[in-house]
Amino acid sequence: MRSFTFFERVSRAFRDHGSNFKLVLLCTTVSGGGVLAYGEAVGASEAAVTEKKKVVVLGTGWAGTSFLKNLDNPRYEVHVVSPRNYFAFTPLLPSVTCGTVEARSIVEPVRNIFRKKKVDVQFSEAECLKIDAANRKVYCRSSINNNLNDKEEFVVDYDYLIIAVGANVNTFNTPGVTENCHFLKEVEDAQKIRRTVIDCFERASLPSVSEEERKRILHFAIVGGGPTGVEFAASLHDFVTEDLVNLYPGIKDLVKITLLEAGDHILGMFDKRITAFAEDKFRRDGIDVKTGSMVVKVSDKEISTKEMKNGGEITTIPYGMAVWSTGIGTRPFIRDFMSQIGQTNRRAIATDEWLRVEATNNVYALGDCATINQRKVMEDIAAIFKKADTDNSGTLTVKEFQEVLADICERYPQVELYLKSKQMHDLADLLTESKGDVKKESVELNIEELKTALSKVDSQMKFLPATAQVASQQGTYLAKCFNRMEECEKNPEGPIRFRGEGRHRFKPFRYKHLGQFAPLGGEQTAAQLPGDWVSIGHSSQWLWYSVYASKQVSWRTRALVVSDWTRRFIFGRDSSQI
Repeated sequence: MRSFTFFERVSRAFRDHGSNFKLVLLCTTVSGGGVLAYGEAVGASEAAVTEKKKVVVLGTGWAGTSFLKNLDNPRYEVHVVSPRNYFAFTPLLPSVTCGTVEARSIVEPVRNIFRKKKVDVQFSEAECLKIDAANRKVYCRSSINNNLNDKEEFVVDYDYLIIAVGANVNTFNTPGVTENCHFLKEVEDAQKIRRTVIDCFERASLPSVSEEERKRILHFAIVGGGPTGVEFAASLHDFVTEDLVNLYPGIKDLVKITLLEAGDHILGMFDKRITAFAEDKFRRDGIDVKTGSMVVKVSDKEISTKEMKNGGEITTIPYGMAVWSTGIGTRPFIRDFMSQIGQTNRRAIATDEWLRVEATNNVYALGDCATINQRKVMEDIAAIFKKADTDNSGTLTVKEFQEVLADICERYPQVELYLKSKQMHDLADLLTESKGDVKKESVELNIEELKTALSKVDSQMKFLPATAQVASQQGTYLAKCFNRMEECEKNPEGPIRFRGEGRHRFKPFRYKHLGQFAPLGGEQTAAQLPGDWVSIGHSSQWLWYSVYASKQVSWRTRALVVSDWTRRFIFGRDSSQI
């Protein structure tokens, strides 16, 4: 009994003070066998642990979740704040609206994502109310009501703040949009649309409803000809023609789907071949594509549009359900934060190429709520010239320029894009072109000639699209930077500081475009992949299936999504309102 008590005390002491003791257990057979326990206290200097830096992550979308998945440095204490306790695979939201995929199949609890990590992570289901950048505090409000039907508020301190809250839907202040339109940003939005679609069919089936009213109820209007609007229109068309017509045979001929786009074409960010194919296919499928139609007002039963092609004529369209899928806007607390740091009159937070918010040292922003403010070459041309002119001769030779060429291309990605557009191998070719018919080795330029040679380089600067692919890559990049923060402080690995001394700690963020899909219905998808490769048809649909299954954040969601697709092929889509 005494020996049990002794070992119990040793075990408890080891659990409570495991970082301050070394325990050696030696087993021996002397005198019939015995156990010797030996504890060696570790010196104070050896036991001292560096105080953990507090990292607050706002949001559990693509950027925030990608950051959490890839962060593995135990020197950080992470506090995640988000009004939703799950990650949603948003590219499949249009599939949820029509019962092709169940909502629960595309969500993964965030606690499952980080529960096995060696990083200390705490989660709070709450929304951010205000960021106090000066005092490094975040003011939050719980998303859960307490016993008094009120929501608790609390404050979180931070050493580093990661803002990854995404964006709101941009209504462009169009009257009636918020009150009468559905959005497609969250899982709850997709579920609401699904219930409304079935409601429209059930209401139109009532014997007391007139023919004219049935036509209005069964008219589905989608505003926005981007990827989300196009995919939803295609998914809805498949849902109606493959499933609902069998359940509601008496009203199948009254269904109408209209896609409204203010621009000249739908899918404007895709290759022209994809745009032309999508518009032609939609017209063949009976989907009414109205380009050049700007929505100016939405009432409970009608949409008013300004026809840009007909001199601005205002027309009205009766509808039963409207989905607004165009543009992204700024969240109120983000707008307040931007005003604190002098970034007013902007759509998104401006960051540098390392995703650090401009005018701050310890705040980072990524995803849809931020945009990278890439520096222009012409802004730093004098500093570049001075750094490259190692012999202070007042002119640059090709050799001198070649020595900083890699740093220039890494610091200013538009340089590499410009050279590719001109089919040039390196900057030496550009310098030679500016000097005319002169041998490359003998080319020398003064600063004015260098300005002339690089004057058009900044024309290749492009803003990154607000997509899940960009946000995910940004989260992964920033996590890797945090993992190697101390190492890179001692041994910087970034490009030369042209306006200062030494090198930047990290290489700047570079987005690698892996391609994009546009499902067009009828088991056909348009794919635009790197290298200007375009594929349209059934083979691209199977590529879409494989990519979206592989990109799931867990094996659980991967299995659920694949099983939903299989169920749909065998039994059709679920048309219940549950």
